[in-house]
Amino acid sequence: MKSEEEWKKELSPEEYHILREKGTERAFTGKYWDNHKEGVYYCAACHQKLFESDTKFESGSGWPSFYEPIDDENVEIIKDTSLGMVREEVVCSRCGGHLGHVFPDGPEPTGLRYCINSAAMDFKEEK
Repeated sequence: MKSEEEWKKELSPEEYHILREKGTERAFTGKYWDNHKEGVYYCAACHQKLFESDTKFESGSGWPSFYEPIDDENVEIIKDTSLGMVREEVVCSRCGGHLGHVFPDGPEPTGLRYCINSAAMDFKEEK
């Protein structure tokens, strides 16, 4: 685990705010919400594989949405009661970085919508 000072040196201000302070980017502003290329999405902090492009779908929410992670072991789900709501927070299992939230309104086969901040991820195109 790294100190917050180490994270501040390694991450951009936006990445730090989202990954370490549980922030959220504005809808339809992230670099990946409308990305349709084939490849893999990684944690922007520790570079663990998170999602494959073939599980990404258009949710209309303004954030990249996926119906399942690349491996259930790569993300953790934590109960989030902030902002007067009960939600399920998605964090990277390796570094604990905040990625977004998961909701039960996604498509089959899982019925889940992993709503993830673009700034929390890096993308590597693969064909």
